Amino acid sequence: MTATAIYAAGAVCWRVIDGRVHVLVVHRTAYGDVTIPKGKVDPGESLPRTAVREIAEETGLEVALGVPLGISRYPLPSGREKIVHYWAAEVSERAVQRSTFKPNSEIAALEWVTVKRARGYLSYQPDVEILDTFAKLLDQGVTSTFPLLLVRHGKAVSRSGWKGPDAARPLAERGVQQAAALVDTITAWAPRRIVTSPAVRCVTTVAPLAAATGIPIKRDEGISQDAWESGNDEVRRVVGKRVRAGKPAVICGHGPVLPEMVREIALATATPLGSYVTDAAGLEPGAFSVVHLSATNSGSGIIAIETHAPRRRARPWQHARRDPAACARAASCIATRRRPVPP
Repeated sequence: MTATAIYAAGAVCWRVIDGRVHVLVVHRTAYGDVTIPKGKVDPGESLPRTAVREIAEETGLEVALGVPLGISRYPLPSGREKIVHYWAAEVSERAVQRSTFKPNSEIAALEWVTVKRARGYLSYQPDVEILDTFAKLLDQGVTSTFPLLLVRHGKAVSRSGWKGPDAARPLAERGVQQAAALVDTITAWAPRRIVTSPAVRCVTTVAPLAAATGIPIKRDEGISQDAWESGNDEVRRVVGKRVRAGKPAVICGHGPVLPEMVREIALATATPLGSYVTDAAGLEPGAFSVVHLSATNSGSGIIAIETHAPRRRARPWQHARRDPAACARAASCIATRRRPVPP
């Protein structure tokens, strides 16, 4: 991040109408233009949360984020740079029916159009480039997706400073802050399950998320560090169940076990193993990776992985690792398995 940049986030909202994928464009009142829904980051807000909030405010639609689509960077008349992060977001019919949108001083109208027509409607080239990235996914047969969010527990009290069993080692003050900060960002993907190692530091990490969402915490000894160190882990069973379920889920575990989790996701989806396994699993305490999978075709493999650094306080950030093809990218890019996303 730079001191002079303005950060924003948005999404290509899409739904199927009469058997064809349509995307949502917004007609802005003040500027007389047509754009993809997006908006500026509020103080203390993460970029994924910004995308979800702005879409709700501009369109009245409640959405969950899908696959990352990349970043647009362009200069503003003021001389500052604007950096916008985008995701795809599938819109349910229920969300459409519940929308309370009315034309206002910011948004004059909403319009659902085909991808082809949207290319002609959009007023700005950076928006067209993001739309083209979404269109490439469609061409590859990728539509509905779901995320598995792999979370490394927050910063724990050091082993040397703890006299009890390792599984009972609690979070340090910093870890407690990290656990609270996770809620704002992770809820942007609307998880429906929370699975965790029964270790205290893992359960405590996801406790604020469970409290905020009402999702019960499922403790599973199969992904504990004790089981992994003794060779009795059941990572394949735990991860395989979540892949087969096809629902957004959080899996909280330990640093040494995370590489096996990513590896099992790759094996379960017939994704060739590569450096992305190491990258996605190399998390600091309190960080997480979002692994995006196809909800309709398990043979599509891992669609994309984005990795988010830990935070003590809410502030906009996003960090994505390079893709499995080991394409070298800047630290602020979004990477996918199939192709590098244009900046």
